[in-house]
Amino acid sequence: MDTIVRFFQEGGSFMFPISIVLAIGLAIALERYWFLGAAKRTNKKAFREIEPLLASSNFDRIIQVTQNSTAPIARVIGAGITRLGVSPRREDIEYAMEEGLMETIPRLEKRTQYLGMLANISTLLGLLGTIIGLIAAFSAVANADPSEKASLLSQSISVAMNTTAFGLIAAIPLLLLHSLLNTKTAEIVDSMEMAGVKCLNTLIAKENLGPKTRHSDE
Repeated sequence: MDTIVRFFQEGGSFMFPISIVLAIGLAIALERYWFLGAAKRTNKKAFREIEPLLASSNFDRIIQVTQNSTAPIARVIGAGITRLGVSPRREDIEYAMEEGLMETIPRLEKRTQYLGMLANISTLLGLLGTIIGLIAAFSAVANADPSEKASLLSQSISVAMNTTAFGLIAAIPLLLLHSLLNTKTAEIVDSMEMAGVKCLNTLIAKENLGPKTRHSDE
């Protein structure tokens, strides 16, 4: 603990903004991880409830379930079932599901991109702190006794490098969390697309959906 406190104190004033950037990034990462985990659990629960209703063609009940559910997959399937009541064309139902998916994805990706930006900011703050520290060090050494210049310069450079080190210490976990959350988001989106395809295939098998041609209309 003493080593950490000394390292922080020797880094200078730039250690504080880097700490703030790291704290903001960790807060965003924790909130997104909790949100994505909840979305994954609610998706599984909602689809387990909707799947038997699809098999029995209980569309009214499906609409009720999707309207009362907070699961992202409910918006996708609900959009398709609602469109089924207006148009039985497969393309129309598929487009409605894609629209529901496009409305849901931004909520899953929200704020995740900030982690990459915060990682870059922490790195740049560390470099800026080092440069300013070196400028101050050389200015101080210029007026120092010649016999002490080498010792003072080495000590000043060591202190200035602390901000670069701390900037990298903050940036690396933020980049790892950014990659982790992007992977988790992609898995949820892929599962929603697969659930939408299963839903559409079930509707095709149960309702014999397909494009209405002019010949069939006649």
